Amino acid sequence: MGSYGDEETGKGLPNSPPNYSIFRYNSPLVQVGLIGLVCFCCPGMFNALSGMGGGGQVDHTAANNANTALYTTFAIFGILGGGIYNILGPQKTLFVGCSTYILYAGSFLYYNHHKHQAFVVVAGGLLGIGAGLLWAAQGAIMTSYPPHDRKGTYISMFWSIFNMGGVIGGLIPFVSNYNRTTAASVNDGTYIGFMIFMAIGTFLSLAILHPSKVIRNDGSKCTNIKYSSVSVELLQILKLFGNWKMLLMVPASVASNFFYTYQFNNVNGVLFNLRTRGLNNVFYWGAQMIGSVFIGSIMDYSFKSRRARGLVGIIIVGLLSTAIWGGGLAKQLKYSREDVPDHIVLLDFKDGSKFAGPFVLYFSYGLLDAMFQSMVYWVIGALADDSEILSRYTGFYKGIQSAGGAVAWQVDSRNVTFLNQLIANWALTTISFPLLIALILLAVKDDNKEEERATKEVAISSNRDISTTVDKPNKE
Repeated sequence: MGSYGDEETGKGLPNSPPNYSIFRYNSPLVQVGLIGLVCFCCPGMFNALSGMGGGGQVDHTAANNANTALYTTFAIFGILGGGIYNILGPQKTLFVGCSTYILYAGSFLYYNHHKHQAFVVVAGGLLGIGAGLLWAAQGAIMTSYPPHDRKGTYISMFWSIFNMGGVIGGLIPFVSNYNRTTAASVNDGTYIGFMIFMAIGTFLSLAILHPSKVIRNDGSKCTNIKYSSVSVELLQILKLFGNWKMLLMVPASVASNFFYTYQFNNVNGVLFNLRTRGLNNVFYWGAQMIGSVFIGSIMDYSFKSRRARGLVGIIIVGLLSTAIWGGGLAKQLKYSREDVPDHIVLLDFKDGSKFAGPFVLYFSYGLLDAMFQSMVYWVIGALADDSEILSRYTGFYKGIQSAGGAVAWQVDSRNVTFLNQLIANWALTTISFPLLIALILLAVKDDNKEEERATKEVAISSNRDISTTVDKPNKE
């Protein structure tokens, strides 16, 4: 493993490809799998908590204000996160980021006993800082570590592992609150369960390697930069605001977290009782696993041309988006904010046909979310291969995404009608598609020969120092 040429003689053949196992500790597959497990434990459990509507509380005010603080700081540190990642490396960046998730879940445990939302709001703001760091690191790892022709596959693998956290996280409130069908806040055990998973993820983040130590199967490194500086990162981050590629992605960035508020609070949180919300989340995040695998396959395997694969993927997601939001509109016209809670009978999963329609709609929202975000990550990954560059791109994406999320939570707090929120979500996602098509046509290379040639040159030039990070050939 890790040798060139003839294993018996030990003589290297300079132009032959290296023979590395994909299951090496420093392989892209293992490292992307590890970041998937980290996100399974931390953001995955956070998603399950948020998906119950109002953080599992009957009154959504504290959760809405906490999420506004969260996404405001997330917007800032999401943009800065790529630079911080390049300076500190993945372990320190991820460890600090993950630890804030534990505090956030703990703040709701506190709120269950002391109805003072100040702690929850502060914890939300700190989580925004941590989430900015975590997602910038995650984005860099997920988009830069894989080979350029398999990024969709690796993205879907990450998304499946990550969203399994939401599936299991959804089971926690479903099981622990099974006998509570009336309106109520979730019990203490629910929050404690989330905190345990988040603590595991925090310590697991220490297993992530620096990108300079990760070797692709063709022998190329994810980056040749071992460290950066504050001045360099600040300058490069500022340049992103004038980068036409990033500007074309702004509507997609805003849309990709904007719809969570409407879906969690005003669909799952309004139409269903407590235990059923938890069950719905199991299927919402399960749908994300299906959606990510489907769109990842389309964008890696559907056509030989990478540009064609990207265009087909965007068109498919666009058509599905139109159908699902259209179905959401049909349901939304049947109830409004003024109907809640006096005229809405909360649905239970045992209600048969009454439950089926809204459940399928919520499931479809999860499917669309994963396909939309996986598609955007694929486009980002197609713009470059180097971890240093992609950490800034994904940080910019997450920062703008979070700014949109901050606005969305305040929109709901100010009692904007459900119908207007749906229309805003539908419009933002629809505007994104033609701009992403333009980005692929203008910026994504269709011919990979130059990239393959550059990769081979890197592999040959790196042959001398690879031996320090992978197994040496057997000399016996």
